[in-house]
Amino acid sequence: MQGILSPLLHCRMDVQSLVRRFYTLQAERVEAYHLLEEGHQAYLRSGPDYDFLRYRQLVHEITLAFNGISQEILQIKENLEGLHGRRDLAEHLGRIQEKEKEKLELTAQLQLAKQNVQDQPGVEANTQEVQELKHKLIQTIEAISEILQDFKYDSEESG
Repeated sequence: MQGILSPLLHCRMDVQSLVRRFYTLQAERVEAYHLLEEGHQAYLRSGPDYDFLRYRQLVHEITLAFNGISQEILQIKENLEGLHGRRDLAEHLGRIQEKEKEKLELTAQLQLAKQNVQDQPGVEANTQEVQELKHKLIQTIEAISEILQDFKYDSEESG
C-alpha cells in the first residue's frame, strides 16, 4: 500500500490528477480486501485451534490501510468540491465511501458467519446467514460499481 499524500499536495492537483489518485486508492482498497480474504481463509484453515493472534494482527494492519485510504479519499472529496467546484464528483465519492463502509461491515459479518458454519457444522441457520450475507455483499459491490461508473462518466465529461 502506498503512503498517504499530504493535504497540501492535493491542493496543487487538478481535477484529473485527483481523479487518478482516487482510482489508485480504490485499487489499493481492492488489494486490501484481497489480503483480508486470503488471511481469513488461512485463519479458518488453522481451526479448530485458530491462530487468532496472527489474524488479529492482519485485521489491524488492514484496518490501518482502510483508514488511510478513506482519509485521503475524504481529502480528495473536499478538494474536488471546495477548490474545484466539482460537487457532482464529490457526491459520488461520498456515496462510494458510504457503500465501502457498508461493504467492510458486511465482510466482517460474513467472516464471522463462515467461522460459525465451520465450528457448528449442520446448523442450517448458520449456512443460511452466510448465503444472506453473500447476497447483501454482492448487492453492495454492484452499487459501488454503479457509482464508480457515474463517477467515471462525470469525470470524463469535464476532462
